[in-house]
Amino acid sequence: MSATRFSESVSGSIRDDVLVVTIDNAPVNATSAHVRQGLVKALDHAEAVGTVAGIVITGAGRTFVGGADIREFGKPPVEPTLPEVMERIETCGKPVVAAVNGAALGGGCEIALACHGRIAGGAASFGLPEVKLGIVPGAGGTQRLPRLIGIVAAIDMIGSGRAVKPDDALKLGLVDGIAADQLSTAIELARGMAAKPLRRTGGIQIAGADAAAVEIATKKVLAKARGQAAPAEAVRLVRKASEASLEDGLADERATFIRLRDSREAAALRHVFFAERQAGKVDKLEGVAPRKLETIGIVGTGLMGAGIAVATLTAGYRVVGVEQTEEAAARGRVRVSGILDKTVQSGRLTDAARSDCLARLDVTADTGRLAAADLVIEAVFDDLTVKTEMFRRLDNIVRPDAILATNTSYLNPDEIAAATAHPDRVVGLHFFSPANVMRLVEVVDCNATSPDVLATALAFAKKLGKLPVVCGVTEGFIGNRIFSAYRRDAEFMVEDGAAPADVDAALEAYGFPMGIFTVYDMAGLEIAWARRKRQAATRDPKARYVEIADRLCEAGRFGRKSGRGWYDYSSGEKAVDPDVTAVIEAARLAKGIVPRSFTADEIVGRLLRAMADEGKALLDEGIATRSSDIDLVMINGYGFPAHKGGPMFAAEGSA
Repeated sequence: MSATRFSESVSGSIRDDVLVVTIDNAPVNATSAHVRQGLVKALDHAEAVGTVAGIVITGAGRTFVGGADIREFGKPPVEPTLPEVMERIETCGKPVVAAVNGAALGGGCEIALACHGRIAGGAASFGLPEVKLGIVPGAGGTQRLPRLIGIVAAIDMIGSGRAVKPDDALKLGLVDGIAADQLSTAIELARGMAAKPLRRTGGIQIAGADAAAVEIATKKVLAKARGQAAPAEAVRLVRKASEASLEDGLADERATFIRLRDSREAAALRHVFFAERQAGKVDKLEGVAPRKLETIGIVGTGLMGAGIAVATLTAGYRVVGVEQTEEAAARGRVRVSGILDKTVQSGRLTDAARSDCLARLDVTADTGRLAAADLVIEAVFDDLTVKTEMFRRLDNIVRPDAILATNTSYLNPDEIAAATAHPDRVVGLHFFSPANVMRLVEVVDCNATSPDVLATALAFAKKLGKLPVVCGVTEGFIGNRIFSAYRRDAEFMVEDGAAPADVDAALEAYGFPMGIFTVYDMAGLEIAWARRKRQAATRDPKARYVEIADRLCEAGRFGRKSGRGWYDYSSGEKAVDPDVTAVIEAARLAKGIVPRSFTADEIVGRLLRAMADEGKALLDEGIATRSSDIDLVMINGYGFPAHKGGPMFAAEGSA
């Protein structure tokens, strides 16, 4: 029988007396209005045709259904709504089976949950990631999932937004089977269900859960939420599923979904969602093709270089790491291998993949081996002389078409590029530590960088699974320049009367994973100290300058690595140190400052203003292209809470 078209994106054909309904709404088969309308028409058709024994719903391409249509965000709802589609699927008089060929996320997972049976293909995955957008599932996910997999597992899945693969889905009871040919197996299942009582998910009695296990799962989700409303509401709704009727649970879920959808938190997370899709887009690169990369050279295999090497190896490239001596090269290889071992232990890499990575790794003291590299990244000590000398040597080693990238945090890459014979092939790739974990990469477009070099750097970062943000040349680029600005304001407040621990506590209450002085200690105080000493000769003598951090460094207090910084770590735990308090009090006394108290709101307000003001300056100078790029840098590199949208978004809301 030829295909019947139920809408522009939904079609159906009969196979073995089963109506196979295919959703084809590229690129991710989102639940657009025409998808919802087509599904309802397909179900109506199947029930009206007596010879149809059942229905199988599947997706075209590599995705089942990837969630909501982002083009409908913020617009009035179009009938039928997704909850109405779910009810129509669940109450259908004929068996409906989901043949899940790929990702079933958000509304896609809810479609599968509403079906009477689910067969997963090998590439399937199931998830309800709505909390990552500041909302909860709005079409039955919080009520149907616990009926299939239990309260504890549902709290974990929905509260975290994580997705599960087929094997885990089968163990949980989320699917009825896994098959290489999921469509044929789903058709067989639908035929077998015909004329039998249907197992409607909403009618399943939830199995009793251990109260202690429920509390542990709840606390785990809330601890990671750091003040976000959506995870807490998701947990509440899942727990309600065991106490209320399906009708009451669905009504509460929908009301909560609508309330959160219109919240500032959801607006912030939508802002981040769209910002990520804009990041890395550069007008001048339209039509510019990136170069092909196969072998990546990395000069320096310390903590940063080893992290870059792991990210590069796991993306499939060959890596040539270079050190000053063979002993240092051997240590570098051990360092890379150790990171790969930990990745295997965490379940993010298989043993076979680890072996494959190591087979593509060469760490040596012979810089001549870099002649094979298409791209060389230097990750040596952040000193201008060291880096420029390294780039001059590379000029005589690498091919004329090889790209040179600097990983400097604060130095001027234009000065580094000027030391080379071909400055047009130099670009900045500022990774964040640990480079194999952190998503952010600032891609620095130097004054002489050629368009295809910039395009290649962007493509490389994306291949590594990173979030690349393009910026111009300025000391500290986007992130460190803003970090320096708000650290300066934080130090002003400490000199004026706030305790470092109070500043940190205010930031953590706002949603930062740790406060600025704790971050400062973790990163090490000596890098910023060296920068301040470089700037001393050109510093405006009339500008306010806080010497407290300098006094700490002079006393050998370089942060956690030395056991002492803004805090004392000698016990193994962070503790307020009376010696630091004495240094602060002495600095106030020397300037005649009478200390005053600061509220948490005042502390956060001042620091947010400092970030936004510096961000505006970066935009005005053309260093950053979009305010949303600044937000992404601060969220992904500096712990700014995503549910607050970033400093620029936050400033717009308070204006």
